[in-house]
Amino acid sequence: MLRHLLLLLACLSGLLTAAHARADDARPNILWITSEDNGPHLGCYGDAYATTPNLDALAERSLLYRNCWSNAPVCAPARTTIITGVYPPATGSQHMRSMVQMPEFMRMYPQILREAGYYCTNNSKEDYNLAKPDEVWHESSRRGHWKNREPGQPFFAIFNHTVSHESQLRKRPHKAVHDPAGVRVPAYHPDTPEVRQDWAQYYDKLTEMDRLVGRNLKELEEAGLADETIVMYYGDHGSGMPRSKRWPYNSGLQVPLIVHIPEKYSHLRPDDYRAGGSTERLVSFVDLAPTLLSLAGLEPPEWMQGHAFAGAHEAEPQPYLYGYRGRMDERYDLVRSVRNQRYVYLRHYMPHKIYGQYIQYMFQTPTTRVWHRGFEEGTLTPEQARFWQEKPAEELYDLETDPDEVHNLADSAEHQEILAELRAAHREWVFRIRDVGFLPEAELHACAEGSTPYEVGYDPSQYPLEEIFAAAQLASDRERDAISELRGLLGSDESAVRYWGAMGLLIRKEAGVNQGRGALRSALADSSPSVQVAAAEALACYGNREDVEMALPVLLRSANLEESGLYVAMQALNAIDAADERAAPIRDEIAALPRQAPSYDRRLRSYVPNLIKKILSDLEG
Repeated sequence: MLRHLLLLLACLSGLLTAAHARADDARPNILWITSEDNGPHLGCYGDAYATTPNLDALAERSLLYRNCWSNAPVCAPARTTIITGVYPPATGSQHMRSMVQMPEFMRMYPQILREAGYYCTNNSKEDYNLAKPDEVWHESSRRGHWKNREPGQPFFAIFNHTVSHESQLRKRPHKAVHDPAGVRVPAYHPDTPEVRQDWAQYYDKLTEMDRLVGRNLKELEEAGLADETIVMYYGDHGSGMPRSKRWPYNSGLQVPLIVHIPEKYSHLRPDDYRAGGSTERLVSFVDLAPTLLSLAGLEPPEWMQGHAFAGAHEAEPQPYLYGYRGRMDERYDLVRSVRNQRYVYLRHYMPHKIYGQYIQYMFQTPTTRVWHRGFEEGTLTPEQARFWQEKPAEELYDLETDPDEVHNLADSAEHQEILAELRAAHREWVFRIRDVGFLPEAELHACAEGSTPYEVGYDPSQYPLEEIFAAAQLASDRERDAISELRGLLGSDESAVRYWGAMGLLIRKEAGVNQGRGALRSALADSSPSVQVAAAEALACYGNREDVEMALPVLLRSANLEESGLYVAMQALNAIDAADERAAPIRDEIAALPRQAPSYDRRLRSYVPNLIKKILSDLEG
């Protein structure tokens, strides 16, 4: 009897092992090929000026997504979105180059794939705004390659191509292969030789990138793995040209996405998959991690905020895409955007700041410099000049009739219904993901000590979002007569509400300061440094002589990196820069400010020196 039982167990074990082997065999390899700083300017997307034969050939046997957003219009928050499947405004990682902690229960998707037996490599850029746990990748370096896996082991591999990065568009000398005369200059850019050269050089770099993609695909074929491997290609956000990169318009967020699922894995294809076809389905970077897990046969965890658009756990198509802009390098801003199939909506929470704030890195591009010079000289069209002006609270664009997004329909009577729809979609998303971006960056980090920004966002006692969001809406709607209400916000028990009260008075400039002077002066001694700086900026920029004399010492003290910390210092230096010549009395003290603090992530260390350099240059010039 025992012998029969042992034989039965052995048979069952053999069957289980065989089933496990078949399951392993059924798991696809997955290859991601990414390129930096490029929108869908490819031949397969109908761009006749582009020369991208390898990607065009891939598209001929794959599914092309016409409406894919990177969610963030710049690399670090965009990549942070991908690695978690969670929107960075929910984890507090939305600012360009920051570093925050994830909750313990949250994992980066390679950790999940590794647990399922996948060999995971990244070649090689990471640039996450979230502290990376141990053992995320088997290899994340220029040596990372699927060839290094164990025999028969399924792999997930990324190859990231940087040749199309913004930094490559401005390298000179460069003899353009694509004729600058043939460039289509978007309506927001001036038509100058410098702009045409930059656009032509961008297309040259896309051709170079396309050749690298061809090498990745050839390598796969030569290894006999093409029929065993799902391939996805995408760009990491819009083009590196100014007003694409860094801006949550469609021009900064729309990216190419091509997905090839071999016949062997046809059961993992979405319903709209057709080799050589395209889909209008709305997808975005937050969907990539859950889609990847779904293709590997794994159910995405509930905390992921994206929706799988292929695989065993494909979700229903979603009606909207969401974008966000926080601090861009050394400059603060707060923008949220939403699009459906046809329209894109932007909500600006700092409308007093111009679109084209001076970012040292962005101003290295010739197009940026010639564009700004044209504005100063008064040679631009209204559509071109807008980038150097302050923003409205809301923007609405019809992508069907206005793909360059230059005709704002927010005040159009016939578009109020769609405006209301997208406005409501924005609000619903803010509360669904618990957007912590309405906290000043310094307060975000302070609140998260001993916890994480994500967990703070879900704790109403620490983050009363209803109250804070209402204050931000009130403050940023400068057409609204709300100065009395904003003064009242400065008496709130909640520091973030007081911050938005001060910001609202700042946004209303002289009227806000003249009618809110007493409250703003009292706020110079607020318990929150972020409130102090916002109040001081209002007084320094728009107050009388006594206001300026009271505000400048607060700003100077707050700008000391060693005493106030990085985020308060950046906020204060931005305020000093906004004060312009009114900051002249403290010029020598500004020059003596500390510029470095080694305790901060190395990616952030240039921001304070950049701000100080710009302030001193303006005061001297």
